[in-house]
Amino acid sequence: MRTRRATVAALMAVATIPAAACEEPDLRVPTASEVADYYSVDGRIETDVGGNVAQVVVYQPADQLRRGGTLWAKVGPYVFLFSDATLGLFRDFPGLAAVRVVTRHPSGTEVARATLARATLNELTWRRALNVAGRARVEGTQRVSLVEDLIRWGEQRTDFEYNPRYTRSR
Repeated sequence: MRTRRATVAALMAVATIPAAACEEPDLRVPTASEVADYYSVDGRIETDVGGNVAQVVVYQPADQLRRGGTLWAKVGPYVFLFSDATLGLFRDFPGLAAVRVVTRHPSGTEVARATLARATLNELTWRRALNVAGRARVEGTQRVSLVEDLIRWGEQRTDFEYNPRYTRSR
């Protein structure tokens, strides 16, 4: 009797395994308004989701681009990509494949863009990314080398494009 109960229990347990294996994976992606909720930005921001890619458009102040020149034009997308907001989107929306940040001049002209794929960073490299970006945000005005570090970090880990009008050497 005891053997029969054990056998029935084992069969029941095995029978539930295929049912669990057939569950649909969680491939949710955020809405544009949910993406906007993750980013707190002073100024104008636009968000969109196309397929499984979230896009964030940030308008950089004209005087920042004028004073900061090439460095500030290039660093814009990385300041937002390597942030708790992007990490949170990837953690909360398993179907999200990438986040793209586009920076624009107030006139609407695109300055730079960078796309970070979900699989690019792991737990350790995310920590490093947040550190590099955080230091550039806090101390970058006084230590330009931190902004340069963030640009190098971003260029090595994203697909990026810069508008030559804002990034060519003078």
